[in-house]
Amino acid sequence: MKTSRIALTLVLLAASVAVAQSDAKKSFDQLRALQGTWTGKNAAGNVLTVDFRDTAGGSALLNEIHGQGPENMVTMFNLDNDRLLMTHYCSAGNQPRMVASVSPDGKTFTFNFLDATNITPSQPGHMVKAVFTVVDANHHTEDWTFKAGDKEMHEHFDLQRSAGNS
Repeated sequence: MKTSRIALTLVLLAASVAVAQSDAKKSFDQLRALQGTWTGKNAAGNVLTVDFRDTAGGSALLNEIHGQGPENMVTMFNLDNDRLLMTHYCSAGNQPRMVASVSPDGKTFTFNFLDATNITPSQPGHMVKAVFTVVDANHHTEDWTFKAGDKEMHEHFDLQRSAGNS
């Protein structure tokens, strides 16, 4: 009897891990639907372009922001077992990693700070949150939060899929 309880517990544990992994994979696949070129404006009204594309044999999704400040920024999305992660290669010179939570409808991906490389006393500011909201197949928004000390700066991108990329 004790052996069957242990076996049942192990089966239930394995099933819960499989469900979590499939949820992360499902979320990653939903985010991959953003592949293509997007154009829009930031909060200040400046024009920018954002590209999404698969890379590394489909194990990562690359996001590149063009026209936001003096340099382009790159963000990589990938699965880490049962988590959807992003690493943001910031013009501040650091690389914050964030872990996703996804809204029940699968349209909003909220990434919160996990850890980072290259955060130094001379450059402590870094991204702490990014929210990607899929409005429809041709419209999404991105909300980025950068924190330096006690000060938070927010940036909002309103983006439309470029013609020929649907």
